[in-house]
Amino acid sequence: MTTPPSHAPDSDPTSDPAHVDELTPDARDLVDIPAGEVISRAAVLLMSAAAEQLGLAADDPQAPPHRDLDQARTLITALAGLVNASAPDLGPHAAAFRDGLSALQAAFREYSVHPDEPGHGPGERPARHH
Repeated sequence: MTTPPSHAPDSDPTSDPAHVDELTPDARDLVDIPAGEVISRAAVLLMSAAAEQLGLAADDPQAPPHRDLDQARTLITALAGLVNASAPDLGPHAAAFRDGLSALQAAFREYSVHPDEPGHGPGERPARHH
């Protein structure tokens, strides 16, 4: 009796060249993109979305037609996690992502009616007491 091929979550269809042709065009494209570039693209998307939620893209960022600080907090926190976890893999680009993150955190603090204490804002780490 033969068993059907396994489709376990840990099986990787890209590890077998015969299965690469079965991948969707989008998945095939992802196979060809270096991990650092995928991370960079994700970081840029998070940065752009956070900037939009903060109203930074508006003609007048001080009075944008849309500002959602709850959504911005979530996006900035996710960006901080990604940037901090992947900094060693981003090489010389890590500094630019850290700068962008810092700028978003500063804008968030500026637009908050009740700003978080330093170290407690989105994606910030509280100071450690020794």
